[in-house]
Order: sequence, then structure tokens, then C-alpha cells
Amino acid sequence: MKLVAVTSCPTGIAHSQMAAENLEQTAEQQGHDIKVEVQGAMGAENELSDADIEAADAAIIASDTSVSQDRFSNVPLIDGTVKDAVNDAEGMISDAIAAADGDTPATDTDADSSETTGGTEQQRRRGGDRSKSLVARLKRLFS
Repeated sequence: MKLVAVTSCPTGIAHSQMAAENLEQTAEQQGHDIKVEVQGAMGAENELSDADIEAADAAIIASDTSVSQDRFSNVPLIDGTVKDAVNDAEGMISDAIAAADGDTPATDTDADSSETTGGTEQQRRRGGDRSKSLVARLKRLFS
């Protein structure tokens, strides 16, 4: 399967590079072709061409900053954070493959319509174990 991805963080020095490398290695291990564009404060590296995007079966955006999703309007799109790509590249790639196969709905590329759906789309839980949060620890401390 042919995939394209964009990783982007505010500085673009370490985390977006790690996310890109992890996505590339994981896709290669699974036998998929992937091209990853890295965006940061210094601009974009390995920019995706229109032909790359058109040939792709699915797209992944792993960003902590705003990334224009207009280029990916004709491709199933999976949206996540840089942390997701660093820690769970396999999950992001499997979500992209499922979206390309039509098994799960792709991420809605229009922000206004995603708010009006009322959460009917399947959402991935992010943020780690809630029992380890500061508030949970304080509750245990004072109870």
C-alpha cells in the first residue's frame, strides 16, 4: 500500500524528525511504501508533490501545529499528534490502511463539519493513563 504522511511540530528539530523516522521504519517493516514530509520552523523537508498525494492510498498527518489539509481532500486522512507517531506508528498506519480499505471512516477534513457530527466518528483516546494524572494523584493524597 502507498502512504503519504506529514509530521509537524513547532520547532521541527527533533520530535517531527523522530515521528517521520518511526513512520518510515514501521511502514517499511510492514511492507508499505511511504513518503514523509517534515515541517518545522525552518520550513518543509521532503515536500510531497501533488503526484505523490494523488498516487497515495491514504494520508497521515501527525502534527502539533496547524497543517493545511486541503491537499489531501481526495485521500482518506488519519489525523494525530507527533506523540502518536512516535509512540504508536503501527496504530496510525493500521488506521490509515483501514481507512483506505473503507473499513473505518477517514478523519473529516473540514473542521466545521467535524464539530456538527456530535462525536459520531470513532475517536482515539489520547493522553495516557488518567489514573496517573496530577488531579488523580492529588485526590488519592487527600482522601
